[in-house]
Amino acid sequence: MWKRIALPVLASVLVGGLAPASAATLTATNNNTFVSADNAGASFLIANRPTASDWEQFQVVSNADGTTSLQATINGRFVTADLGNGGRLIASQVAIGTNEKFRMVTQANGTVAFQAVANNAWVSADLNLGGVLIANRGAPDAWEQFTVAGAGGGGGAPNFGPNVTIFDPSMATATIQARINTIFNAQRDSQFGARRDAILFRPGTYNVDIPVGFYTQVLGLGALPDQVHITNQVHSDPILPNNSALQNFWRGVENFSVSPPGGGMQWAVSQAVPFRRMHVRNNNLVLHLNGGFTSGGWIADSLIDFDVNSGSQQQWISRNTQWGSWSGHVWNMVFVGIPNNLPGGTWPTTTNTFINPTPVSREKPFLFLDGANFAVHVPALRTNTNGITWGAGQTPGTTLPISQFHIARAGVDTAATINAALAQGKHLLLTPGVYGLNDTIRVNNPNTVVLGIGFATLRPDNGVVAMAVADVDGVKIAGVLFDAGAVNSPVLFRVGPTGSTASHAANPTSLHDVFARIGGAGPGKATVSLQINSANVIVDHAWLWRADHGAGVGWDVNTAANGLVVNGANVTIYGLFVEHYQEFQVLWNANGGRVFFYQSELPYDPPNQAAWKSAGNLNGFASYKVADNVTNHEAFGLGIYSVFTNPGIFLTRAIEVPRTTNVRFHHGTTVNLTEHGGISNVINDQGGATLPGIVANTPQFTDFP
Repeated sequence: MWKRIALPVLASVLVGGLAPASAATLTATNNNTFVSADNAGASFLIANRPTASDWEQFQVVSNADGTTSLQATINGRFVTADLGNGGRLIASQVAIGTNEKFRMVTQANGTVAFQAVANNAWVSADLNLGGVLIANRGAPDAWEQFTVAGAGGGGGAPNFGPNVTIFDPSMATATIQARINTIFNAQRDSQFGARRDAILFRPGTYNVDIPVGFYTQVLGLGALPDQVHITNQVHSDPILPNNSALQNFWRGVENFSVSPPGGGMQWAVSQAVPFRRMHVRNNNLVLHLNGGFTSGGWIADSLIDFDVNSGSQQQWISRNTQWGSWSGHVWNMVFVGIPNNLPGGTWPTTTNTFINPTPVSREKPFLFLDGANFAVHVPALRTNTNGITWGAGQTPGTTLPISQFHIARAGVDTAATINAALAQGKHLLLTPGVYGLNDTIRVNNPNTVVLGIGFATLRPDNGVVAMAVADVDGVKIAGVLFDAGAVNSPVLFRVGPTGSTASHAANPTSLHDVFARIGGAGPGKATVSLQINSANVIVDHAWLWRADHGAGVGWDVNTAANGLVVNGANVTIYGLFVEHYQEFQVLWNANGGRVFFYQSELPYDPPNQAAWKSAGNLNGFASYKVADNVTNHEAFGLGIYSVFTNPGIFLTRAIEVPRTTNVRFHHGTTVNLTEHGGISNVINDQGGATLPGIVANTPQFTDFP
């Protein structure tokens, strides 16, 4: 889990067996405050200062024996572990002896821990003592983690906080494996837990087995996927009986390569599972386990050398990806920008839909190492493309140094601190965690990047909008889960204010791996989950979900009218998953919209038909509604399913659109998965009805009108 480092110092000449460094500050990770030589060094060191002044400055000294010493700038004295006072640290000594030496050890998350040579105990910022530093811990944990600024501390990693684990090839394989297992054991069954994890691999080769559980994202830090190579299995295993992965949500892998043993990389998943910039070397990708039920899914910008076996996947979208072959189809398989080796057959002989090239796209921004320095690469806007972006080198785009980002941490940052950083022109990196918000996060500057890792979650506490983006060019929002709070929010995530009209065709805002949840983890309410008012927005994978199980679930409990409302012109969406909302799952009010792949389950729980009626006394609310004023809209590959738990519930129309020449739909189907009720028509009054309890009855249409 740890590796020994020698902290870099700015002076290179040894004097008396040690090398002095310039001034540095120490920050305790547990409370994000600076360590102070309190009372001008006369009192014990304490981590409780919000800002750094003279008392918070230290000289970091590398001793000839590889240990480190700290010298308080305010009094020139060396910090000692005072064993007569239980190991408390105080800057009181004029020379370095055993008690003034510490082993400084980099932690897996990029922070450092200090081990006192005098007693081999780890230094803790003990919150039970108000943050006093004391060397009395048997092993380093959250209270024993620090960042060192100004002297190269942290092994070159920023302070990503305790929920980011960083591995490098010099670490022992057994240590890496043990840490991975610890994370997985905590997340394997934690479907609605509060823990979030990001596992980062520096470039190199690792022979470790990586099971991926809930709220876990595994990321390679190479500029190219092949710079991080896992020579063992990376896998998502079903959590339900009979190999069912129908609840394998909220996990992801990105930007590395894997050489799996046996029959391939086994990736049994359902919704909200991003698979991006991956290379499965010389083997297959298997999207199920022995045919157990699955309901995914998403692949983009990836290379699979052999076969992709979708097996039992009910539906799937693949965008700008390459493979040796594809096998399998169930209800709705969509392929966008796939250059070759497509499966045979098309709709309705099979359930395949092919779109080539991808009309307009921007790949998701990603964290990586630019040489020795952390940075975020922001891919460029592209038009009329197919295949991967990194086949001939780094994906075209712009690299932003991590210094241009505010690195937010749950429990430390608030809406106020985040908004202050954004107002200063910073980009935003949301580290893993659940952020309670008492105000809206406001993204007002053009070209701002907001990148969440480890399924960073924003939860409004008092009915506010969690995030609002101004009607400006080029904003990128990626990797964020919006989780409704107990007080109703009118909108969870809003892109552009109401009435936005500006064109952003040359530099659109893009949303990548954006997820919303209403209930499940607890009481949650939001009228609309995602509202898009700006024009030309690109959505690249979204799952908007009113929970059908978990805590705080019920028709009058986790109330939510619409998943997506689009008021902006010329919005393009790839991979739209919207489920269980109480009115229209999708309401599209603007012209020029395009959707490539749509999956939707209707609400399970209308108590009776009278409680679920739309205008014109129609049974239920269409899943996909295009407003009557719209004259131009197109959608490809749509699957809409009913799972009504109460008897006598019907939906008149799965899709409801104005009948006009330029409102066009291609390849749609409906399925009823229970013995109750069903769907009477696929689109408007066409397509036929499902039959109760007969999954094999899947009414379809090929083109409308």
